[in-house]
Amino acid sequence: MIATRGLVVRYPGAARPVLDGVDLDLRAGEHVLLLGGSGGGKSTLLRVLAGVVPRVVDADVSGGVEVAGRALPTDHADPATGYLTQDPADQLVLPTVRDEVAFGLENRAVPASEIGPRVEAALRAVNAAHLIDRRTGDLSGGEGQRVGLAATLVTDPQVLLLDEPTSLLDPAAARGVAAAVATGRTRQRASVLVEHRLDELPDLPPRTVVLGDDGRVAADGPTARVLHEHAARLAALGLSLPLAAELRAAGVASLHALTAADDDAGPGTDRASSAPVVLRARGVHVRRDGRDGLHDVDLDVRAGRVTAVVGPNGSGKSTLLLALAGLVAATGSVVGGTVGSVFQRPEHQLLARTVRDEVAWGPRRARRADVDALVEATLGRYALDGLADHDPFRLSGGQQRRLSLAAAAVCGHDVLLADEPTFGQDRRTTLACGDALRALADEGRGVVVVTHDLRLVAELADDVVVLRAGRVVARGTVPTVLADDRVLAEAGLVVPPAVAAAVATGRPVRTVLRALRAATALSAVRSADGRPPTLATVDR
Repeated sequence: MIATRGLVVRYPGAARPVLDGVDLDLRAGEHVLLLGGSGGGKSTLLRVLAGVVPRVVDADVSGGVEVAGRALPTDHADPATGYLTQDPADQLVLPTVRDEVAFGLENRAVPASEIGPRVEAALRAVNAAHLIDRRTGDLSGGEGQRVGLAATLVTDPQVLLLDEPTSLLDPAAARGVAAAVATGRTRQRASVLVEHRLDELPDLPPRTVVLGDDGRVAADGPTARVLHEHAARLAALGLSLPLAAELRAAGVASLHALTAADDDAGPGTDRASSAPVVLRARGVHVRRDGRDGLHDVDLDVRAGRVTAVVGPNGSGKSTLLLALAGLVAATGSVVGGTVGSVFQRPEHQLLARTVRDEVAWGPRRARRADVDALVEATLGRYALDGLADHDPFRLSGGQQRRLSLAAAAVCGHDVLLADEPTFGQDRRTTLACGDALRALADEGRGVVVVTHDLRLVAELADDVVVLRAGRVVARGTVPTVLADDRVLAEAGLVVPPAVAAAVATGRPVRTVLRALRAATALSAVRSADGRPPTLATVDR
């Protein structure tokens, strides 16, 4: 069903190929998990298999590619291939959800009597039946992701290519979508899944292929064996791993075996009421397109603290950030200092033709004297080293995300609002983004982060606000909210295994997760040096 031989892909102006000599074979009935670091070529490989590169996206491609019996590239898309892009908004083209999901069936001349039932079944499979009469332009990122997946699955393709289908979903929805994807693994179909949320998704494809930083295949084999035998190497590549594999990479048998220098619960848990308020919202109410997006929300953003806003898809999280930034009509009041925003779709705020100029845009207009030094330091902080002269619009989704975050953070606003800042990131770049946001708070700024990643919340945030149906249903410090099983369940928030295991130790969660991070990093360095890490066998 899928065969590549010596596949090499180089984008215009790139110093080296993003894929370099990739050989891959998939038969009908084979299902592959494709892993690799941010910017490591995963999305490029899917685009080649879907015919998007080089037919739509310009690149030099050499080697052989065959998908569903057709040699690529061709002048036309293959109806036997279903492709979900990393950002589903890129492929939502019709005004309503019903029309969007029906579009592929209509193009294939499916009898009209069959289209309605198949559309409804596809939406039910991804837990999106309630969206059938909604306008696609009004969907949240996660809702759009589910609709895009339904539109991909509804045609029953022979080859299924999925680029992070759960990245914008709340944990409960992600598990539901993962189950739908697993159900779609048939003996007649071949599929390739790119995914970062390995610790949260219980049903992974049986085979795993890993792309290394050099654009070559670094590992290929049964998923359980690859994750077990190559754990330290995968950690060295910066990948997120299931808890068992991460423990192996860290060289410990359980989180109880980790030791830390101290049990500091993290910055500021006892200073919530004393930190000055840099942005105050009272009674914020947003009504858009006949629907209430927010209901009388109150929020204090405090200097030196990170506030995480969590909740199910469509609960109003992004709308709240837009209201705080004054970018959507709202009643109530928002007063305070200057505000910088990072949108959910980074390409909406990219302005320049090089990464360096993008980061320098704000400081240059502020007439800062130290722009060059500031830009270089910022590129390093956001893991953008080596990309200074690249075109922002040719970066991977994860690289664009970090660039938009860097360009907003460098402007020095009193408050930074970040909508899903780690969407599309591997573990290494997620940590880089988290560290950078933490540093902004430690400088005295207020930071508000919308995220579905509860591990990021546990590692980064001081305070949590839980939204549901546009209303605040809970708020408090991170330890308090993570310990409230009722609130988490009602909001569809499933605590990741690593966080649950850290809570079970009885020690401060952030301390335990820091210790796990440190141990994994040390083991990754040893693996990169060729020294095999040791596995602790005693659970202390």
